[in-house]
Amino acid sequence: MKCVRIEAYGGPEVMVLADIPVPAPGPGEVLVQVSHAGMNFMDIHTRQGKYRQSRTYPVRLPCTLGIEGAGRVVATGPEVAGFAPGDRVAWCIAWGSFAEYACVPARLLARVPDRLGLDMAAASMFHGCTAHYLAHDVARLAPGMSCLVHGASGGIGQILVQMARRLGVRVFATTSSAARAGRIRALGADQVLDYDGGRFADAVRDATGGHGVDVVFDAVGRETLRDSFRATRKRGLVVNFGSVSGPLDDLDPIELGEAGSLFLTRPRLADHMESQPVVQSRADAVFASLLDGSLDIVIAARHSFDTLAEGLERLEHRRSTGKPLLVVQPEAG
Repeated sequence: MKCVRIEAYGGPEVMVLADIPVPAPGPGEVLVQVSHAGMNFMDIHTRQGKYRQSRTYPVRLPCTLGIEGAGRVVATGPEVAGFAPGDRVAWCIAWGSFAEYACVPARLLARVPDRLGLDMAAASMFHGCTAHYLAHDVARLAPGMSCLVHGASGGIGQILVQMARRLGVRVFATTSSAARAGRIRALGADQVLDYDGGRFADAVRDATGGHGVDVVFDAVGRETLRDSFRATRKRGLVVNFGSVSGPLDDLDPIELGEAGSLFLTRPRLADHMESQPVVQSRADAVFASLLDGSLDIVIAARHSFDTLAEGLERLEHRRSTGKPLLVVQPEAG
């Protein structure tokens, strides 16, 4: 089968289009013929070696890239119940989807409803489940609350804005360009701000009568995190779920006290996808919102194996708006 692999960490040059045997599913695994694979920053971070010592995401070399996909079950390994050949499924945080076939732990699979295309299932699984656990489990958003979403024009950011608005939350958002602000307003953000060297915090304070928001969702990291503290109300919550601008490695916990006895958390999706029923429930919520029109996810581009590196390069340098996909085997019809 064709697949995109790395045998060393580094830049785009370490990615190789290889031809390897189709894997056999082991205990608790399902072999899936991949239809589409989502393209994500986690693929770039994997290539760069950011998970080389991770316990949460124990991916090691050599590695077939791709942490998200959708397709049809071909075979099941020992100790698998509930899935059978022909089932339409989607998954995330299981490596190997940049390939014609992938072995996926059954506990990370979600069934895809017949009315939803496998392309949209692959485009929504990782970002959708991430936004779902952040909004519902970590922040516990509820009517009357307020939040600030950084990187709102990104895949997770756009979904967070939509989920928060649907929950009756007042939404502030930041984005890096005026051209993208219109899209974020259309998705429901009450106010879209520029980062402006951290002055977004002053704008949020002014708009909330000096109090700040209940929750900040910050995937940017070093460039925004301290100002995110300033934008948060006393005893509020700052959710740092990414570090696109780099880590803040000199943080003294006393800063949280000085900023108003804040709560700071650094969650990961893997700890909120602990069983197949949980995975299915999150996916069901995302898929249902796509089908009823309350959630809008734009597929930015569809790539082949030949153009995958180009698509990842655009993603890495933030020149991609929407979700890029690798098309492996288009679904009939």
